[in-house]
Amino acid sequence: MKELKTDIAIIGAGVGGVAAALGALRSGRSVVMTEPYEWIGGQLTSQAVPSDEHSWIEQFGGSRSYRELRTAMRQFYRDHYPLTEGARAWGDLNPGAGWVSRLCVEPRVPVAVMEAWLMPYIGSGRLTLLKPYEPVAAEMDGDRVRAVTVQHVNSGAQVQIEAAYVIDATELGDLLPLTNTDYVTGFESQSETGEPSAPSEAQPDNQQAVSICFAVDHVDGNHVIDKPANYDYWRKVQPEFWGGPLIGFKSPNPRTLETATRSFTPNPGDNPLAVDADQRRNPGDGNLWTFRRIAARDNFVGGAYASDVCLVNWPMIDYFEQPIIDCTKEEYDARIARAAELSYSVFYWLQTEAPREDGGQGFPGLRLRGDVTGTEHGLAMAPYIREARRIKAVTTIVEQDLSYEVRGEAGAVNYRDSVGTGMYRIDLHPSTGGDNYIDVPSCPFEIPLGAMLPKERSNLLPAGKNIGTTHITNGCYRLHPVEWNIGEVAGLLAAHCLNAGTDPHAVQGDDPKLAAFQELLRQQGVDTRWPDIRGY
Repeated sequence: MKELKTDIAIIGAGVGGVAAALGALRSGRSVVMTEPYEWIGGQLTSQAVPSDEHSWIEQFGGSRSYRELRTAMRQFYRDHYPLTEGARAWGDLNPGAGWVSRLCVEPRVPVAVMEAWLMPYIGSGRLTLLKPYEPVAAEMDGDRVRAVTVQHVNSGAQVQIEAAYVIDATELGDLLPLTNTDYVTGFESQSETGEPSAPSEAQPDNQQAVSICFAVDHVDGNHVIDKPANYDYWRKVQPEFWGGPLIGFKSPNPRTLETATRSFTPNPGDNPLAVDADQRRNPGDGNLWTFRRIAARDNFVGGAYASDVCLVNWPMIDYFEQPIIDCTKEEYDARIARAAELSYSVFYWLQTEAPREDGGQGFPGLRLRGDVTGTEHGLAMAPYIREARRIKAVTTIVEQDLSYEVRGEAGAVNYRDSVGTGMYRIDLHPSTGGDNYIDVPSCPFEIPLGAMLPKERSNLLPAGKNIGTTHITNGCYRLHPVEWNIGEVAGLLAAHCLNAGTDPHAVQGDDPKLAAFQELLRQQGVDTRWPDIRGY
């Protein structure tokens, strides 16, 4: 078996993993990073999810490097895409003019930007990027992870990576069981957390839905696919809280739980420059075509795009039949296959049965755009994961720390050890326990360093949805800018501990050491507090 030795091993090259690598590399350390898919970038790329962000992300409430990532994606379009003059001059260019975010892009663009940022470190030998590799084993030395073994997804070839620090940036927290690190899954009980929205008893198998997204466009001709094998089954599924069949334009409004009916109008001819995606004012999901649109054809010169490109990440593709955490590999594969089956069925329904405004049925001109998502099968490269295993941390973030209904105008709790900021509503999708949406207003919040420290591991750090949140608070800490912030801090922390001869628990527990690390973060452009905006 091939063996590698490095300062910092990062297992998983999603949003948090890439941010962790950049933080560590820019601090002078060597990194080996692994990724099970062909694309790095996770939620932004292989999972094909346009960034879910708060209303102020252009100015504050995230790290400087995340804003630089957004700027670089816009510049990539200006450098390489045939934009109209109006779009090119649009300072806050939104290539897709989607309503979910002020920056909706084709997933290949963040792949290109992040790969470009990593290239100098690969060339200099400071970064080794292994893909497609997934973790299969770990070796421990007391409370330390000594080495992680990863395996090539196709060939089965194995590589052992020995490192001073190990960062778990996997989508499901895969290193936690491999290292026997204590963790939690699903819903904690109210007696454990005191959370208003928690159930009376713990429900470890009650986990958020997983979705397999896909991109579509709409052109002339008949592009109807073969009827999916289990289409008739999925067509009959009707959750009791849904307000109609799962596959349909009716579904619960996440905020009110009342049944809402969305529209679907391909290529509506709207003015993309007039789209102002701000979920404070408009959730944006009224017309599903423009909700997560990732290419608005009118942002490009005539003839460049025959159609808009729309990313389908809608309620009807949520798979919540069974959990995908802590099941066997065979069970996992079968359940992900079921999720894909649901997505194909939704697409077939759109082509053949979906009601049109003219009274007809179906949009046969819809095409799957696997070329946009990087696959031959037409769907996203990877499933969209909303929930992972979560470490039992020094600090657990609970609903009453940030719920607007609890905290009100006092705002979220200010943590002594804050290492970042974020904002999103507590947004829980239907779950495998049969729960409807849980959607709770939240206050702009902080990321406590204690939530990134496993209680009994000295050199293992989480870099994504595996931090010390609960099932409920994960609903607002799982989004792109927060995951980037968490990953960046994990990389900076590991490098800082090596550079300063200390360890993460000492940094969190000692006021002078914590202050020194927080000052380093501020120098790197990581906000540790939300601004208190006052007149002057």
